[in-house]
Amino acid sequence: MTARTWTLDTNHCNLQFVARHMVVAKVIGRFDRFSGHLRLDPERPDDGSVFVEIDAASVNSNSVDRDNHLRSADFLDVENHPKITFESTQLTGKSSTHLVAEGNLTIRGTTHPVSLDVRRLGLMTDLWGKSRVLYHARTTINRIDFGIKWNKALDNGGWLVSERIELELDVQAVAEDEE
Repeated sequence: MTARTWTLDTNHCNLQFVARHMVVAKVIGRFDRFSGHLRLDPERPDDGSVFVEIDAASVNSNSVDRDNHLRSADFLDVENHPKITFESTQLTGKSSTHLVAEGNLTIRGTTHPVSLDVRRLGLMTDLWGKSRVLYHARTTINRIDFGIKWNKALDNGGWLVSERIELELDVQAVAEDEE
């Protein structure tokens, strides 16, 4: 197979984050609006690339009050920074189903390199004859690196919101020449 462009099927993708609340509880959220594409040969991704753009205002943690706070200047500051982006700088195939995607993540106008551990879950033809590729990726970032510093100290010495945020992505992409 040769390198081709694959467009994210946003109806079958999940861009999720996990933060600790009050040290132990997990708050799980997601972004509901995003777009992106892959340019690669799924069997040989080393020369490939990835680009994803997320509408920061689409943050959804199933709590209206929390989501409004996440959109505020305390966190994502969506009024001044409406987009979150990831653009790969290098894909390194570890095996036919495992790769590492190095790239630049931009949140709140601040860009830092991140490394995503990526597993290819499938390469198939769907019911409509279109080629699809499925990936699962994960990484952990420190929100302070991106200027997201708001927090409250707890009586027990901990913090209300963890600095470390887990990012987990389930992605389905469709070969562009078949859409």
